Amino acid sequence: MTFFTELWDELLPVGRDAGSGGYRRYSWTEADAGCRAWAERTAAGLGMQAGYDGNGNLWAWWRPPGSAGPAVVTGSHLDSVPDGGAFDGPLGVISGFAAIGKLRAAGFRPARPVAVAAFTEEEGARFGVACLGSRLLTGAIDPDAARALRDAAGISLAGAMSAAGRDPALLGRDDELLASLGAYVELHVEQGSALAGLDAAVGVAEGIWAHGRWRLDFAGRADHAGTIRLADRRDPMLPYAKTVLAARQAAADLGGLATFGKVQAVPGGVNAISSAVHAWLDARAPDEATLLAVLDQVVDAATQASAAHQVRLSVSRESASPLVTFDPELAARLVGVLDREGITAPVLPTGAGHDAGVLAARLPAAMLFVRNPTGVSHSPAEHADLADCEAGVAALAAVLADLAGS
Repeated sequence: MTFFTELWDELLPVGRDAGSGGYRRYSWTEADAGCRAWAERTAAGLGMQAGYDGNGNLWAWWRPPGSAGPAVVTGSHLDSVPDGGAFDGPLGVISGFAAIGKLRAAGFRPARPVAVAAFTEEEGARFGVACLGSRLLTGAIDPDAARALRDAAGISLAGAMSAAGRDPALLGRDDELLASLGAYVELHVEQGSALAGLDAAVGVAEGIWAHGRWRLDFAGRADHAGTIRLADRRDPMLPYAKTVLAARQAAADLGGLATFGKVQAVPGGVNAISSAVHAWLDARAPDEATLLAVLDQVVDAATQASAAHQVRLSVSRESASPLVTFDPELAARLVGVLDREGITAPVLPTGAGHDAGVLAARLPAAMLFVRNPTGVSHSPAEHADLADCEAGVAALAAVLADLAGS
């Protein structure tokens, strides 16, 4: 058994739902605490110092005597979407520790500090804002607005952090920490199947599509499903349904992606017309102009459908990220390092958001992808072969040695 498989097997049961087989590792919950405890134990076993910044992001530092200068950081996240797969996020954290274990076993001593980071609330599954930990770190979101975010049960981020023993008053941009970082390289399972078609186990990211999340609230009138004539209804479900179809058409017309993956009907009775429908749109596109065009087409359709059914519509943006092009010099350096190791790594774009995309606004950032044979992600069926995961560890170790060795 390799060090990677040991770490993988240790983390695998944490937060796994016995019924679905998927993961429910939501931020500041018992499952999240279990993941953090695993990371702290792993760091301690490697002689690394683990701690947290004010935003709850975990940092495990490898600082041998004599290492100095801007740090080289790898990592990802440990939280999941509802019933998510085992690989999205944790693969990057596990691979970071496994790569450092590989370098230590080979007698490598970095000239610069090396760290493994696990960013909190990357998926936004509990509090609605993706990459929340890295956004707070870089100042991309106001800390007061973040503290006020609430989950489905009405618990605020501030309350959840306090219950977990963290001080929400410390949330916010950390320029001192950012200034100590020289580069960030995130390894992630591929969320697509391009590498399978290219017969490559590992790839390098070119950039991340522009993307964002919007909440659409359709307010109608609650009533009885069996007594109210169709013509007399103000049913918010009807404009919502038309909006879902319009989103699919807008994405197809404009070359983007649009998904309604979360919806709440209020009050949610089978024999009742809803008083309101709350829905969340995830939209992505190869550039900001296309993203806005998709959004405009969706909102126009929602507005017209709402008016036709006497339903009030409100639209609010929850998060938005511009097109990210990763540091060209760093990406080219990764390709060169891997080429010297005999690893062919195609350069690929991605439509999935990552902490690396947020950090790229403040320091050189890059990403490595590990082949996903089916392309399925955000699902218990998400998968990467063990041999490919080990290839990812070897690739990451080579990259860290190159970046931290001089």
